[in-house]
Amino acid sequence: MMRRSLCVCLAVVAAAVVSTSAQQIGENAPSQASVPTISVNSQLVIETVSVKDKNGNPINGLTAKDFALTEDGVPQTIRFCEHQELPAEGTVIPAPLPRIATLKVYYHLSSTQIAPEPRGSTLYKDRRLLALYFDMTALPPADQVRALTAAQNFIRVQMKPDDLVAIVRYAGGGVDVLQDFTADRTRLLSILETMILGEGQAFAEDADDASSSDTGSAFGQDDSEFNIFNTDRQLAALQTAAKMLGQLSEKKSLVYFASGLRLNGLDNQAQLHATINDAIRSGVSFWPIDARGLVAGAPLGDATRGSQGNTGMYSGTAALAMMSDFQQSQDTLYALASDTGGKAQFDNNDLTKGIQQAEQSVSSYYILGYYTTNSVQDGKFRRIHITVASDPTAALDYRQGYFAGKVFAKFNAADKERQLEDALMLSDPITELTIAMEIDYFQLNRAEYFVPIIVKIPGHELALARKRGAEHTLIDFIGEIKDDYGGMTVTNLRDKVDIKLSDTTAEELSKRPVEYDTGFTLLPGKYTIKFLARDDETGRIGTYQTSFVIPNLNREAQRLPISSVVLSSQRVDLRNAIYNAQKSKEQQTEEAVNPLVNNGAKLIPSVTRVFSRDQHLYVYLQAYEQGEPQTQPLLAYVTFYRGPQKSFETRPVQITQGWDNRVKTMPLAFNIPLSALAPGAYDCQVTVLNPAGEKAAFWQAPVVLLP
Repeated sequence: MMRRSLCVCLAVVAAAVVSTSAQQIGENAPSQASVPTISVNSQLVIETVSVKDKNGNPINGLTAKDFALTEDGVPQTIRFCEHQELPAEGTVIPAPLPRIATLKVYYHLSSTQIAPEPRGSTLYKDRRLLALYFDMTALPPADQVRALTAAQNFIRVQMKPDDLVAIVRYAGGGVDVLQDFTADRTRLLSILETMILGEGQAFAEDADDASSSDTGSAFGQDDSEFNIFNTDRQLAALQTAAKMLGQLSEKKSLVYFASGLRLNGLDNQAQLHATINDAIRSGVSFWPIDARGLVAGAPLGDATRGSQGNTGMYSGTAALAMMSDFQQSQDTLYALASDTGGKAQFDNNDLTKGIQQAEQSVSSYYILGYYTTNSVQDGKFRRIHITVASDPTAALDYRQGYFAGKVFAKFNAADKERQLEDALMLSDPITELTIAMEIDYFQLNRAEYFVPIIVKIPGHELALARKRGAEHTLIDFIGEIKDDYGGMTVTNLRDKVDIKLSDTTAEELSKRPVEYDTGFTLLPGKYTIKFLARDDETGRIGTYQTSFVIPNLNREAQRLPISSVVLSSQRVDLRNAIYNAQKSKEQQTEEAVNPLVNNGAKLIPSVTRVFSRDQHLYVYLQAYEQGEPQTQPLLAYVTFYRGPQKSFETRPVQITQGWDNRVKTMPLAFNIPLSALAPGAYDCQVTVLNPAGEKAAFWQAPVVLLP
């Protein structure tokens, strides 16, 4: 990634959105004007309560008046009570399905959310909700086969008529909902059959103790750092799945297939607690299944791993470390289950029993809802106590409390990081901050393209905090670029900006936009970028997502290949930027390939393409003459059209020299005074001609000129 910088631009952000074939620009501003609203802060708490008599039989016919509920000792008014009637011992669906060869195939179209229950719908009433969660990063291929086979067997011959099953997968990228809750066994089996074995193995964890295999390297990267990160990602993905299910009021059981999950000392405790807390808050119980089954491991490992090659082989340290690692991996699964009301299955080769346990645990129960009288969003645990006044001997099973939500001012560092990750995974954009973005591309060589990305945020939407006698504003940036075909993350961005402002600059910030730019090196293809900015003082977030294409200019035979065309009214000295990220040697090298930087000054693209008559318009692009035996002169000019009429045209500029590189880059730059044009809307066209090669290139986009 190249050097990143942030500066206050002397341009006005307008609401114009322009899109051309040469580059991708746009913004995330809401389509409708804001209207005054009245905000009411109330928190609805949902409790699922199982009520049985002294003989263990469900008690039916209770109403809200029969229950007494307190929160931290304060009586609460139950607003609604709904009975979910599920038979404890139901009959399975009688006819087993044939093999997949005779079934209709449903290709899974993954999504990132469980669909919420429509208001007033009884879609999930008297239904048992089971989510089958496959952590592919924690399952070696052999265990993946066992887990998928167990799920297929359950759906074929053990699934009951009142069961609804969802299929969720984590393969190292995001949490994918392959199938929402459904009773269609044919669809479920087809989804399981089409899942790819071996996914997520790049994130497999390696032990970093005396049991580690000897790879033959004298020195190597410490695996413990990677293990901490991977475990946190696995727990965060599980947390995301629990929060997805939390939007449903009914009881939810998440069957978690994994081959153990080992914590790395105290480093993963914060994420473990966050995962359990969100599961409790969402009313989700974890039912982990150790897909390794009954394990009888050799003291020093089996043929699937290399020999340790250290003195621990002879002292017994390696064998002890191996057994400890195995026990610790099961301890984490046990903690996830016991703290959320589920049960873990270990040392059993019949993995379907774990799914059956989760199924049988859900019988008839009541859904109680109340609005808590404690509206403070402090994140603290609130204890709940429920009794049945008419039958003191009744046995009640319910969650004993929940963790309240938090306002941004109460967030710690871990909370803030999770908020960014959750916002990045949302399918719908957040428009609390307005983000305008422009994506360009310039060819570096026959294979690679430099892609500068420019982001603008209106300065008046950022909060200023008084710190140490000076004005500061803090902005978090996070983003990722994914391959639009395979959905794999190609590259990502994470940056935190602390801007110190003088009185003059702070006043200017309230009137001008903030510009942030970065750059990536990509191959030709179709990509999707999702970018997120957060004001770290207020927690307000803005996201921007779009698809863009990097064309393969090597295949352009009929027309003259050109890059994106950049329109700008500013050249900014890099030394005058308010914020500049610390440059590494790699960043210094990549800065040299940025065509928008020349002689210590950067050309600032006008994302909205709105200009003033007292400004100069800078136009920059590149043409490429790769494959030509020698450099051929080019002619280029810029034309402004108002409707069908030509309003202004520059004199043709002849370019005879280019860069000495493999693609024979020919840079083209124009400096156009805008005072000769009247205010209004125009179509700006750039024409590039190659008379000797009889080729041409045209680019056009609308611009707005203000008085």
